[in-house]
Amino acid sequence: MALNVPAMDLSIYSTMLPHTDPEASLAFYRDTLGFELRNDVGYNGMRWLTVGPAEDPAAPSIVLYPPEADPGATEDERKTIAEMMAKGTYASINLVSPDLDATFERLQAGDAEVVQEPTDQPYGIRDCAFRDPAGNLLRIQQAS
Repeated sequence: MALNVPAMDLSIYSTMLPHTDPEASLAFYRDTLGFELRNDVGYNGMRWLTVGPAEDPAAPSIVLYPPEADPGATEDERKTIAEMMAKGTYASINLVSPDLDATFERLQAGDAEVVQEPTDQPYGIRDCAFRDPAGNLLRIQQAS
């Protein structure tokens, strides 16, 4: 039985990635990836950074947030999150580039942690992967 769900006018505004060091994250996203800083908010000794593609101010943003800001997280949960971030298994994002190989070379020259060199995947895309300073996985695929 098919459901009849009315269409909604939705789009992606932002996505969240945790950071462990706001200055290191800002340097990576601004200076290495070339994103612009859209917002920088401090509260109670914590800092949220909003970044996005400089050439497309209407594009969705990435909000880099302090994971300890979640008031509902228990101490055990915070420990687990910190452990997963340290291993690079907590958060990820997929980006796209019109020239994957040039993007890879630029990031590699910028001392970004390479996880995977450009590879033709069996499911039809060509991509590579890096980690940001907090351990978040950034997969970058070739635009089709």
